[in-house]
Amino acid sequence: MTILVTGSAGHLGEAILRTLRGRGSLVRGIDLKPSPFTDAVGSIVDPHFVRRQMDGVSAVIHTATLHKPHVATHAKQDFVDTNVTGTLNLLEAAAAGVRSFVFTSTTSAFGSQLRPEAGQAAVWVTEDLPPVPKNIYGTTKLMAETLCELSFRERGLPVVVLRTSRFFPEDDDDPAMRSAYPLDNAQANELLYRRLDIADAVSAHLLAVERAPKIGFARYIVSATSPFEPRHLAALARDAAGVVRELHPECAELYAARGWHLFPEIDRVYVNGRARRELGWRPEFDFAHVLSCLREGRDFRSALAREVGAKGYHDAVFDDGPYPVAP
Repeated sequence: MTILVTGSAGHLGEAILRTLRGRGSLVRGIDLKPSPFTDAVGSIVDPHFVRRQMDGVSAVIHTATLHKPHVATHAKQDFVDTNVTGTLNLLEAAAAGVRSFVFTSTTSAFGSQLRPEAGQAAVWVTEDLPPVPKNIYGTTKLMAETLCELSFRERGLPVVVLRTSRFFPEDDDDPAMRSAYPLDNAQANELLYRRLDIADAVSAHLLAVERAPKIGFARYIVSATSPFEPRHLAALARDAAGVVRELHPECAELYAARGWHLFPEIDRVYVNGRARRELGWRPEFDFAHVLSCLREGRDFRSALAREVGAKGYHDAVFDDGPYPVAP
């Protein structure tokens, strides 16, 4: 089985290719940019390029995308071209011969649903929460999801959509977050409710490739397993640190030793239960893992995350953050 991976020069594409090549799997990487993991350079917006790359392919993992960091630097049409037309080109070319198609989407599709009003409880985010995108990134990813579902309904192409939470290693785009928390501290906190190690992202994608033919079509949230339950939601909006200390009493001492701090408030909790049940996914890198690593003096990131490293999203370097933020 040959697997086609789009976005092979990006964080997730490279991580998937590293893993598959390490297993000796037949895999082909495509991207706009040349890289050690890119076998063919070209654009998914070009249907002729896409059709040529689909020859002999039995599974597609489609990670290529314009991301949120591109909102301030790219036109809306660019997002439509890459995220919508590019996905459609891949789906059309995959209609004959491909038995499994995995589309990397985003929890940003939930958009405005993720920020409760002041004083309200944190949002319990499952696949049943209706998406309300708040920018062109979330909008075009949701459009692409719908095309995936249409391809399954019209042509029977098995597609699994994975709405991944953040797994980038770069600094947060919020200057207040960057000034208040060291990078490792912030990302450790995020594993409580909105972050995913790239090794767990890879395992979810490979399981989705395997299970798609039996599933047909489905959407799954892919995020680190949270220790929180619905009964915690009101308290998370008022005193998230207190909830964490109640669940993990050892956290206070381990954090103090590093000069770290918990977030005072948490506004959402991504729930991965459906992915664990239906894909058989077993994410390893959660907040309990963070605390175990702190006790042992180890980096809580996976070896794969460290190997892939930070890539950035633009060729330029910006003075006031990892990337410009759209107003």
